[in-house]
Amino acid sequence: MRNHRTLVPAIVIALYVLVALCAPLIAPFDPNHADLAARLSGPFATTHGHFHLLGTDGLGRDVLSRIIYGSRVSLAVAAATVLVSGAFGVTLGVVAGWRRGWLAAVIMRLADIALSVPFFLLAILVVAVLGPSLVNVVICLSLVRWPRYTRIAYANVLETRERGFVRGAVAVGAPGRWIVLRHILPEVAPLAVVVGTLELGLMVVFEASLSFIGLGVQPPTASWGSMLSDGQQYVASAWWLATFPGLALFGLVLTVNLLGDAVRDRLDPRRRVPRRVRRRRPGLGEPAAEPITTALEADHA
Repeated sequence: MRNHRTLVPAIVIALYVLVALCAPLIAPFDPNHADLAARLSGPFATTHGHFHLLGTDGLGRDVLSRIIYGSRVSLAVAAATVLVSGAFGVTLGVVAGWRRGWLAAVIMRLADIALSVPFFLLAILVVAVLGPSLVNVVICLSLVRWPRYTRIAYANVLETRERGFVRGAVAVGAPGRWIVLRHILPEVAPLAVVVGTLELGLMVVFEASLSFIGLGVQPPTASWGSMLSDGQQYVASAWWLATFPGLALFGLVLTVNLLGDAVRDRLDPRRRVPRRVRRRRPGLGEPAAEPITTALEADHA
């Protein structure tokens, strides 16, 4: 059962990634090719000898092709944001937890300040200064999400450095850098992977939100958020313009969240529920042995 919880979402995400990578080979049309004579054609429509499985938008562009190419934007932004914010946040958290003192105080106060800034306010500020683009979306999202990695890494390092194997390494005079690489990072990495997996779906939603309000990837580049924005004015007359990009977005976020929950259960020791210990069947006259279960602490901050 546990294998299915991880395998099925992983296969679905792999299909999304495969579609994004092979978009030029899979997409039936150029996503930016406009044909005003075929505008707002419904699903399964044939115009000028061309079959449009999911219909066309207000400019006559093929909806299926734009959804396929839009997956590249969502996955690229989400993956890049998780890598950048994760690497930056974990590095600061490890430095703060190992060095402590005034440096830790400065880093953690910066994290508190970053958490207190509203996301869309920061997005508007970044776009106003740097301009809307794919790279600036990654920068904006990374500036918002790194404190979560920092706080988790900081707490884990403070706990790990008090364990016997770390104190023993310090006592024998091992270099601090070697201790961090050999003992601290292996303890922080599983939690960072769990957080990154859960953050991936949230980054997809954030990217779509920025594109929806015009602060993300700019036209004519296909993006699920911009497709939803374009389709909102045709909800009553051309329902397919917002429905199919919304379903693609919903499926990706749901699958990523399911995978994140499965990874969390596997890697986070505080949420891992041990299997019941099997015991032999008692004989006649012997008391029945109760299965041993251990109640572990639930979710962490």
